[in-house]
Amino acid sequence: MGDMRTQGRLNNAQGHSFENYIMGACKKYEDLGVAKIAKVPEPFRTLRKYRDGTATVRFTGNAEPDFMGCHRGGVIIAFEAKRTLTNKLMQSVVTEHQWEALDGYEKLGGTVGVCAGIGNETFWIDWKVWKNMKQIYGRKYIMAADVQPFKVVFDGSILFLDPADDDAYIKESLRIQEMLNS
Repeated sequence: MGDMRTQGRLNNAQGHSFENYIMGACKKYEDLGVAKIAKVPEPFRTLRKYRDGTATVRFTGNAEPDFMGCHRGGVIIAFEAKRTLTNKLMQSVVTEHQWEALDGYEKLGGTVGVCAGIGNETFWIDWKVWKNMKQIYGRKYIMAADVQPFKVVFDGSILFLDPADDDAYIKESLRIQEMLNS
């Protein structure tokens, strides 16, 4: 039991660190006038506060996507932040409620996706790619090698709107679009 609890704390800390790198990019994008994007807090109610500053809480509902905001020009952006230290990021890490929320924003014309950390690399996986993972890659998980064209710039922040290689990103996006339309 102790090992599971320790692993849970480690995963939680790494998730917060990953989100902090994303929030750094959100601040840069806002300063540049590119987009205003914020981390969406989980809905909860405090049940009990303790003297050491901790609390017992109860989640009160399903959260919106991890990050939401608006690009310059008025286009909504909504995405999940998912990270694994293994070599596989499972499609199932996006819960049913998260899936439905992201689908809804996509249907309204928003920029929707998953900011994915796999090992030490970071990627922007468009929602169409994420939800069609089985059709595109033949399985319900991705590996860093699968999504290299979707790798994003890291400069101390995860610049999720900035592909590391624009040409590779465009070429792979068009290839996948053709595949999904045939």
